[in-house]
Amino acid sequence: MKFVLAPDKYKGSLTGREFCDTVESGLKKVFPEAKVVKTPLADGGDGTIKIVADYLDASSVSVRVKDPLFRDIEARYLLSGDGLTAYIEMSEASGYKLLSKGEMNCMHTTSLGTGELILDALEKGARKIVLGIGGSATNDGGMGMAQALGHTFLDKNGKALEPVGKNLVHVDQILRKNVHPNLSQAVIQVACDVNNPFHGENGAAKVYGAQKGASAAEIGFLDQGLAHFAQVLHSVFGVDVQKIPGAGAAGGVGGGAVVFLNADLVSGVDLVMQMAHFEEVLADADWVITGEGQLDGQTFSGKTINGVIRAAQQKDIPVAAFCGSVNLSIEEMQQMGLAYAVSILNEVGNLDEAKTKSSRNLELASYNFAHLLKISKA
Repeated sequence: MKFVLAPDKYKGSLTGREFCDTVESGLKKVFPEAKVVKTPLADGGDGTIKIVADYLDASSVSVRVKDPLFRDIEARYLLSGDGLTAYIEMSEASGYKLLSKGEMNCMHTTSLGTGELILDALEKGARKIVLGIGGSATNDGGMGMAQALGHTFLDKNGKALEPVGKNLVHVDQILRKNVHPNLSQAVIQVACDVNNPFHGENGAAKVYGAQKGASAAEIGFLDQGLAHFAQVLHSVFGVDVQKIPGAGAAGGVGGGAVVFLNADLVSGVDLVMQMAHFEEVLADADWVITGEGQLDGQTFSGKTINGVIRAAQQKDIPVAAFCGSVNLSIEEMQQMGLAYAVSILNEVGNLDEAKTKSSRNLELASYNFAHLLKISKA
């Protein structure tokens, strides 16, 4: 039998590679001669860079950039062996993981450091850039990212504006004469798995502002700023970002990337599967086994498991999901297209205890699944 293992991570517990090793151990206790292909995946969110490194045969490049509060930090991105493709994770330079809880407030944070990473990749000769935008601490509409690449934002008095969320409402002019020449030569793809509009009730500020430290009053102000910024972008670039699904991702960086970088917004898991040559890996597979920490309704929205199921269905390969917890109805499981789904938890306890036992429980779940397959074939 051939099993393709294609999980996301169990956040805070198991990496995708650890998942693959553990499941292989359980399967081979029943099918010692089975072919097991390990293809850990991700959806473009925080941590994807660790998965992508192997698939790109990439090296890590370290750059001095600005963090979300304009402090100097060392951030890294990946550059492929031939130097032509860069994978950049926004959270490395502009992520909430770089801030303490008390520092979080997207009125004052910037995506400038992300733009500096893109600039460095362009200057090193990259002609394709894949940008993962999960885990951002910002709500600046991509203003900081654009400034790093040569755009200048002025208020009505012609004064240059600091590229932070609170200044979106003050943008009156955008100067483009200093935009880096290599930008127009690059193909840029943005891993974006949400459909939030730029502004409004489902927009960047009103949906994500609170978790980025903004108060209710500040969220309203940021939303007004995004609406105003959208009008300016439409006037300068002729693009209505409000009509672009996903423009509100990462505090408006989704829309900003389309306008300032001429980027395409694409599914993060689809991008990673392309890098992993996943379609080829699936050839002649009997089962695909995937997993993540929690399987629930959000899995329908661009998560790794959903992408794996879509790819497997095209080849009529059944998919099993081994997850930390499963919160789906039978109808939802059928709608998703899963042939088998199980929570690996096998005793009552708290989350921290469960995480320490993930490997043991996952191996047991894998063994039980394989044993069930063997009986069914007998």
